Amino acid sequence: MTQTTNTSEWNPTSWKSKSITQDVEYSDNDALNKNLTKLSSLPPLVHHLEIDKLKNQLAEVAENKRFLLQGGDCAELFEYCSQTPLENKIKVLLQMSLILVWGGRTSVVRIARMAGQYAKPRSKPTEVINGVEYNAFRGDNVNGLPLSERKPDPHKLVEAYFHSAATVNYVRSILANGFADLHHPDNWTLDSFSLQHVKSPQIRSEYQSIVDRLLDSMDFMRTIGADSPEDTTSNNPLNTVDMFMSHEGLLLDYETSLTKKVSVKVNGQTEERFYNLGAHFIWIGDRTRQLDGAHIEYFRGVQNPIGVKVGPSMEPEELIRLLDILDPNFETGKVTLITRYGATKISNYLPSHIKAVQQTRHKVVWCSDPMHGNTELAQGGYKTRRFENIAAELGKAFRIHKDCNSQLGGVHFELTGEKVTECTGGSMEMTEAELPENYQTYCDPRLNYEQSLDIAFLIAKYYETERKPVFKL
Repeated sequence: MTQTTNTSEWNPTSWKSKSITQDVEYSDNDALNKNLTKLSSLPPLVHHLEIDKLKNQLAEVAENKRFLLQGGDCAELFEYCSQTPLENKIKVLLQMSLILVWGGRTSVVRIARMAGQYAKPRSKPTEVINGVEYNAFRGDNVNGLPLSERKPDPHKLVEAYFHSAATVNYVRSILANGFADLHHPDNWTLDSFSLQHVKSPQIRSEYQSIVDRLLDSMDFMRTIGADSPEDTTSNNPLNTVDMFMSHEGLLLDYETSLTKKVSVKVNGQTEERFYNLGAHFIWIGDRTRQLDGAHIEYFRGVQNPIGVKVGPSMEPEELIRLLDILDPNFETGKVTLITRYGATKISNYLPSHIKAVQQTRHKVVWCSDPMHGNTELAQGGYKTRRFENIAAELGKAFRIHKDCNSQLGGVHFELTGEKVTECTGGSMEMTEAELPENYQTYCDPRLNYEQSLDIAFLIAKYYETERKPVFKL
C-alpha cells in the first residue's frame, strides 16, 4: 500500500544532509556564499499564481483534456539572451502548438526550456584535450567554454539570474503585445516558408493539405464572426497564449536561493508553502534521481509541478517509490514522467513503467522525450540524432500507451528556431555530410526550425488518422 511521505521536516536546505551527484566544487567558498546571498535577495522571476495556473493545466493534461509541448535548447548560452534568438524560439513553439491544436483538437500547454537552462550534467567532471586535463564545460552558469575559463565561477550564478530575468521579461512583453496573435501573418508563415524545405513531393503535398485546411478554418471563423481581428482583449484565445518557463533543477544552491515561502489560501485557510520562483516547472535528470539523494529531497518539498526523466535504468518498483516521495498527496498532474529510452529500447521498458504507475493512485503526465535515447556519433566526430529514430520512438510511445490503456500526454524536445545542422533526416533530408555547415551546439544536437515543424506535422497526422500511428516503425 502506498505510504504518504511526511514533508513536515522538509525545508529548502534539508537536501544538504543527503548525498549529491553532479555537484559543482568551487574553490572560493566566500565568493560562493556572497553570490548566493545576493541571489536570495533578488525578486522572484515568476509569480506563484502562474505556477498554480500551470499546475491546473497539467492536471488537465493528466486527464487527457490538454496536450503538453515542451521544447528548447539543450543548454542555453548567455549569448542566446538576445532579441532574434528568443523570438525565433518562441515562434517555432507557437507554430508547433498551432499545428498540434489543429491535429489533436485539444488545448496545448506550452513550456519552454528557457530562462534558466544554463547548466548541464556531465558523465565525467573533466576531459582531456591535447593531452591536458580540464574541467568539463558545465554550462554558462558554472564555467566558460574557452579552456582558460573552465574553473567554476560562482559569479556566474548571479549572471544566470539576470539573463533569465531578461528572457522572462522579453517573452512576457512580446506575448502581451501581439507576437502570438494569429491575425498577424508575419508571425505565422506556415503557408510558405515552413514548406519550402520539404524535398519529397508526397510529403510536401500532405503537409500543404494540413496547412491549407488549418488556415481555411481560421478564415471561416472570421467569416462567421466567431473571430474578430478587432477583438484585442486577452479573452480572445487567438490573440495571445500562456508560455511557461522551465529548466533542469541541477544546481541546488541556485534553486534554493530562489525558493520562497508563500502564504496561500487552501480551503479557506491560510497556509505557508514553498515555491521555487525561479521557474514555473523544473525537472530532475536521469543522473540525479537517486531515491536517497539530495535532488529528490529538494524536489519533494516545492509546490511547483515537477518532471522526472525516466530511462532504461529505472526499475518499475523504483518508479513507484519515487512517485510516493514526490507526490505523497496524489495530486493529479503534479509529476510529469519524461520518458527517454531510444527507438530500439522503448518497447522493452515503457510497458512495465506504465503498468507500475497504473497499480498506484498517482495520476501522472506521460511525456515522451525521443531525443536523448537516440544520440549517436556521426563521421567526423559530430554528435547527432537521426530524425527517423526520433520519429520512431515517438510513434512507438503513442502505440504503447494506447495498447496499455494509457495516454501519451505530451512531448519534450531539444530544438531551436535557428537553421542549425545538428540532426540528420527529416523532410529536408539532411545528411551527415551537411552537419558541419551550421553545427552550433556545445552540448546535445537540436532539431532545427524545419525539423521541429516536421515533428508537429507528424503528430497532427497521427491524430488525423484516428490515433493510428503513421510513423514508419
